[in-house]
Amino acid sequence: MHNIHPYRNTAEQYLGIFQTNSLPAEAVGDKGAIFLEACRINHACDNNAQKDWNERIKRHTVHALRDIDKGEEITITYLGPLKNRNARQKALQKKFDFTCSCHLCSLPPEQSKESDRRLEEIHRLDGVINQLGTEGVLVSPLRTLRYFDQQVRLYNEQGREDVGFAQAFADAAQLVIANSDLARGRVFAERAASVWKTALGVDSMQAIEKGALAQDPLKHELFGISTKWKTNVNESPQGLEPGDFEDWLWKREKPNPPGNLADLRSRTTFPSFIDLPERSNIGTCRPRRHWCFFGEIVGVASLLRLQMEIKDVDGTTIPLYFYTDSRGSELAPGQVQKGYTVAILYAERHAFAFCEPGIRHEDPQMIKVL
Repeated sequence: MHNIHPYRNTAEQYLGIFQTNSLPAEAVGDKGAIFLEACRINHACDNNAQKDWNERIKRHTVHALRDIDKGEEITITYLGPLKNRNARQKALQKKFDFTCSCHLCSLPPEQSKESDRRLEEIHRLDGVINQLGTEGVLVSPLRTLRYFDQQVRLYNEQGREDVGFAQAFADAAQLVIANSDLARGRVFAERAASVWKTALGVDSMQAIEKGALAQDPLKHELFGISTKWKTNVNESPQGLEPGDFEDWLWKREKPNPPGNLADLRSRTTFPSFIDLPERSNIGTCRPRRHWCFFGEIVGVASLLRLQMEIKDVDGTTIPLYFYTDSRGSELAPGQVQKGYTVAILYAERHAFAFCEPGIRHEDPQMIKVL
């Protein structure tokens, strides 16, 4: 690419060309280099290849993320973790002075919006997981595992099996191994190693380390910090259908059979916010199963419509906006108080354009304040 940096003399011009086109030449740090072939590969946000500096062999590598057709251009991404379209375009303009017109950036508006929603949710979950820290591993591991499960589902919907996808499996492996679950730890490590091999090569440190971990999860430094989920390495169930195996792997709860009393501890019947279905995944028909979302009111505001900040069973605070005909005024003022509990039947996660994801409430018959 042409030099995008300002310069006053020939030396600065050449330095600008180098800075514009160089790729990493070390795993950690700012050292870069010009690679005659790799540096000529164009960018695409839905890249079909992955660039990386391989510290073991001291070479910059490019690996195909999927089958590439004969005559199809090989592309890499010039950016870090994939973000929404607007953020990508701004970053590319600022760093490389061009507008991307790849397939992902050229999607029709509705498809682009849905793609952005998935990518933003992946990054939001990253932030939630990082914020939980040690608590998420030892105090509430099931909640954290659900976050990883949701991330993997989103990556699958997005059709991306890149380094972020691999990292989700690697982090899930660490989580379950820390809780002494060697059976699931092996499966997650195997999946992480498989994606790393594709994205970074069989000789990459990530692929080798996760492959070794899959062989012997006991070697992980966090093994046994908790014995909450203790299993032996060979205790993975055999003969299950793929969907049933995934339910076992991610510790997903089965829906309560019709006619049975609901377990108040069931996340299927009484989900946290992260467990709620996406609004676009339900449609207008009555759901085949029943669930009720509970949240404690921790904040109230009323401008154009009633808005609440509510805290779910996991302690996550989310916005609740009233889109009923009366915009929330159907609730008595005495009910709209901090410390009260909101119960919403068939609540759904909604991606608002103006704020973080929350709940958009429309049917006054589906809510009670306790």
